[in-house]
Amino acid sequence: MTILQTGRQIGRTLKNASRLRIIVGVFAKHGFHNIAERIKLGRFILERMSPAVDDEKYSVAERIRMSFEELGPTFVKLGQLLASRPDLVPDDFVIEFSKLNDQVSPLSFEVIESVLKDEFGDELYDLFESFDPQPLGAASIAQVHRARTKDGRDVVVKVQRPGIIQTINEDLNVLYFLAELLETYIEETRPFHPMGIVNEYFKTLELETNFVVEANNLRRFSENFVKDPNIHIPVVDFNLTTERVLTMAALDGIPLSSPSALRQPGVQASEIIRISLKAYLKMVFGDGLFHGDLHAGNFFILPNNQIGLIDFGVVGRLNHRTQSAIANMLLALAKEDYDRLAYEYIDLAPFSDRVNSDLFAKELRDLIAPFYGLTLKNVNLGKLLLKSSGIAARHHIQVPTELMLYFKSLVAVEGLGRKIDKDFDFLQVSLEYAADIIKHQQDPTKILSDLQSVARESKTLVQFLPRQIHFLLRKMNSPGHTFKLRIDEIRELKRSVELSFNLLFLAIIIGCLLLSASFIYVHDKENQIAGFPTMSLVGYSLAGFLGIISFFNYIRK
Repeated sequence: MTILQTGRQIGRTLKNASRLRIIVGVFAKHGFHNIAERIKLGRFILERMSPAVDDEKYSVAERIRMSFEELGPTFVKLGQLLASRPDLVPDDFVIEFSKLNDQVSPLSFEVIESVLKDEFGDELYDLFESFDPQPLGAASIAQVHRARTKDGRDVVVKVQRPGIIQTINEDLNVLYFLAELLETYIEETRPFHPMGIVNEYFKTLELETNFVVEANNLRRFSENFVKDPNIHIPVVDFNLTTERVLTMAALDGIPLSSPSALRQPGVQASEIIRISLKAYLKMVFGDGLFHGDLHAGNFFILPNNQIGLIDFGVVGRLNHRTQSAIANMLLALAKEDYDRLAYEYIDLAPFSDRVNSDLFAKELRDLIAPFYGLTLKNVNLGKLLLKSSGIAARHHIQVPTELMLYFKSLVAVEGLGRKIDKDFDFLQVSLEYAADIIKHQQDPTKILSDLQSVARESKTLVQFLPRQIHFLLRKMNSPGHTFKLRIDEIRELKRSVELSFNLLFLAIIIGCLLLSASFIYVHDKENQIAGFPTMSLVGYSLAGFLGIISFFNYIRK
């Protein structure tokens, strides 16, 4: 079931003019009156006064960030998404959007309890023995509480904030409306594809606001790590889970965001790093399914150097091609092979004939080479890769969303590593896994498996090819069959050819008129007007008139 409305449903008509007025007013207050005027929304600005924020004191990026903060959770999360997309927005915007905080004031337990009763009805306290009224955490979409089930299990219950779906739907409606106006009226925004940004944002929110999806993500990660005793994923109670409530087992550990996490008896920082990095690389290169938001609050240190992971609302999925590309990128970075790195970007992106691979590789070298050989204490590999995606975008390379999410997760993982050991070198350790991926591709067993796959596809092709050829021949021999040829810009070519023939036709007519008028001028000495024979004057006049028409048609071309 889809909780949020689709982009097409909410984008065609504006359903909440009052919310639009608020949003336009906030942006106007932060110095964007001119934008509202240019997209024909000046009438929504209630007060024609000077902006409340000093345009000269704050940059454009700062003022947009402040606008997002004032407009609430939907815009804050949009800013957070854009903070991880330097391929879509300039660097100064990325820096400002990175400052946006998703933490909000907690709701009273009475409000949370009303949501629980809406989901479980009168059976709520037949299912749960008790709830801790003090939340473990509160964010813009949900709030988390400890609880105990009737059968005595300690669980954590994640409850969606009431009214948040309606708020998001209203804001998405306005965002689609504004994005369409921006692309229509403000040409300089088109390279950033505002409609595409809102579409991607919608897809992200659609998954984050459906807790059944997150519950299934938890189940899949649990299955992937079932044989690893050092990694703990909370077990989901699907009987106590709905689209708005997620119930899972409590972890007996301390989040890395707490200073006491690494001070627990028996906890060794080096062992924690080894286990966590092995788990992350398994997600990326082994499972093709990785945690997309692995910050310190979602990373728990358990007794005996074990690790617990929570919050699987955002996950990344990688196919074999992308996994291999990431492995090749890491190897290229290790060997300073920037041509190889550039080609990996180009191969993953949709084809574009506007890419200059040599210039792209040079700019990658200029970005990364000065930091080569430094550890996490001095450089963040994930941030460098995010910046490299911005360079790719400038070279008309469309970076896949899943690769951008991997870069974002890498930034988070390196942040975890920095909290544990400032000199930890992610690249050096990850190269072992990357090399294994490349070796696996060259393994005779893998090659044989690929050949078998090709053979199966070829068998299908050979089996159906005669039928398809027979069908094609019947179609070609059928009465009235015509070939349809599509050429890009054919309309422009057709218009140019038609205009050229029109001009040629007019030139012939004008030439004939001039010749006829001149012949009459020489031989007709009667019926003159101003020294010209009447018919000769008419001929010259028509030729002049048609000449003017030809001139205007030519300059319009």
